[in-house]
Amino acid sequence: MTNETELKGLLEQASEAGAQRALAHLGLADASAAKDMADLRELLSAWRDAKKSARKAVVEWFVRGLLALLVIGLALKLGLTGLVIK
Repeated sequence: MTNETELKGLLEQASEAGAQRALAHLGLADASAAKDMADLRELLSAWRDAKKSARKAVVEWFVRGLLALLVIGLALKLGLTGLVIK
């Protein structure tokens, strides 16, 4: 039982030391790391929102353009060009 407990303790220490080294390697071992990560998450969320809005705007303009072409095509087909072109 003692060997198992000692082994678990050693594994825990080794994993904590490895995690600390990994965080230090990434530059996240200091006290401001939590704030930095929160800022990065906020920035990523804002980027995703901006991409979503941009896609939505492009689709809306594309649909409006198609509808405008459809109306112009109908006007030409129905011979209503006299109302537009004088």
